[in-house]
Amino acid sequence: MDKTTLKQLIDQAAGRQAADMVIKNAKVVDVYNGRIIEGTLAIGNGRFLGISDDYLAPKVIDARGQYVVPGLIDPHIHIESANVSPAVFGSLVTPHGTTTILADPHEIVNVAGMRGLEYMVASAKKTALDIKYTMPSCVPAANPTLETSGAVITAAEIQDSYDRNLTYGLAEFMNYPGVVNADDGVLDELLVSLNANKLIDGHSPALKEQGLNAYAAAGIRNDHECTQVDEMLDRISRGMYVYLRYGTVSKNMPTLLKGVTPQNARFCCLCGDDLQSVTLRETGHLDESIRVAIANGIAPIMAIQMATINTAQCTGLADRGGIAPGLKADFLLVDDLEQFSVNQTFIDGQKVAASGEYLLTTEDSVTGFDDLLQTVHLETFTADQLKLNLTSNKAHVIGLQSISRTQNLVLPVAHTADGDFQYHPDEDIAKVAVVERHHLTGNVGVGLLNGFGIKNGAIATSIGHDSHNLVVVGTNDTDMVVAIEALKESQGGGVAVQDGQVIATLPFVIGGLMSNEPIDTLIGHQKAFNAICHDKLHVTAHFDPIMKLGAMPLDVIPNLRITDKGLVDVTKFEIIDINA
Repeated sequence: MDKTTLKQLIDQAAGRQAADMVIKNAKVVDVYNGRIIEGTLAIGNGRFLGISDDYLAPKVIDARGQYVVPGLIDPHIHIESANVSPAVFGSLVTPHGTTTILADPHEIVNVAGMRGLEYMVASAKKTALDIKYTMPSCVPAANPTLETSGAVITAAEIQDSYDRNLTYGLAEFMNYPGVVNADDGVLDELLVSLNANKLIDGHSPALKEQGLNAYAAAGIRNDHECTQVDEMLDRISRGMYVYLRYGTVSKNMPTLLKGVTPQNARFCCLCGDDLQSVTLRETGHLDESIRVAIANGIAPIMAIQMATINTAQCTGLADRGGIAPGLKADFLLVDDLEQFSVNQTFIDGQKVAASGEYLLTTEDSVTGFDDLLQTVHLETFTADQLKLNLTSNKAHVIGLQSISRTQNLVLPVAHTADGDFQYHPDEDIAKVAVVERHHLTGNVGVGLLNGFGIKNGAIATSIGHDSHNLVVVGTNDTDMVVAIEALKESQGGGVAVQDGQVIATLPFVIGGLMSNEPIDTLIGHQKAFNAICHDKLHVTAHFDPIMKLGAMPLDVIPNLRITDKGLVDVTKFEIIDINA
């Protein structure tokens, strides 16, 4: 801000100069005192000026008793989980009142490194949504001996992202054992961010006692991986903010709300983490989180605070989060705080969404980033690469749980004379494999999966958190091979196969993660794909097949996972034999 702009802001706030716009008959939500102020709200040069009926302006909006709420801020979300570009993502969430997000692009960065980050930054400039990126901290997610990623991020790349003003802080530090053990490379990454006074996001599932003390001592001040109240309270007592997650699959917020009190609520923020496009379009974003929080007994203004001022203070966004003189004029209009249906959204004082629709033109292009359209690199795939060597009557099997964590089950399994797995329709155990797709290594990790429900055919996807190798599950090797080959041909997305034929596809050509289709076309394809997986292949009814399958390689969430290197015991961070 220059001196002329500052003087104008002061003159407008003092009433010596007319405001640009006033909103009369407004009920302003005061998130600082937890109250409602009725009056006229003035805005000038994209900033709030104050509340007073004495303000004059050439543009007058009559709120007619609507509530004026600060713009909603999501402190932790992965745009790629919606399978759309940042530009399209902005058009999805602004109608729901979201005006700022802190996005972790570690999906595309795992695939394409700094090129992926540069694309995300370029696309973010094409939307009114204020997108601030945090630099992926763990690429690959944990120990590189456990999986093969498309790129490797070190302290040098993190520093480069700060020097070029590409990122706002350091994204979730998933390698929590590396922090607790003070690994040398981890210390380098942390120091780059600490010395630059940057935000460092957390990720510490099940960490407690001295381990959690060490994690917090490293300067990590938030966590979104709490699933139980005691985990939340442990972190708050250590001065950490807790992000209450309400995503498409992981919905920990209702459980955690049981531990929220008037005393600790200021350390609680709402976040989406991973949300699909269909969820954002049809259910909502933070507006839905606010509604759910209220339905679970949280007072409306407290729920709003958890999506505005709490988040702004946690993340150091001092210029937003409330309605106060000098802050960014990001706000929304709602008729009723409990129903919290967003009528209009404003960013920097400009209306960007109304009646559920984004009002600006959405430009979605990958021009200049054509290399991101060719990211599935694979030699001819054969059934021999899927063979198991079972030497015992029992095996370590990945057991699916309802949310995000898995179990390490030891189950009896049938196998052929040469040791390969033999599928039985009466048992909910299928073969699962992760196929390396970045460097032509030929790596294939093969294991067994319980609880997915598939009874025939195969499903494959290029979404495999976080390194995003190809993941395939099936009842027979032939269909699994067809699915992998189809993904190679399409350069990413999702594929369903039955009796050797592809019966459904999802095209995600940008990095194998994001679609370049119009949003309504994408959502239609996702619904059709899911219906086929459930109806024809009998995938467990409440599962999103791509999201559930894509989480199988996530070797930083307990307990048993699979990567291109094999089965990973996340409690020990080591590869284990499938034979039990």
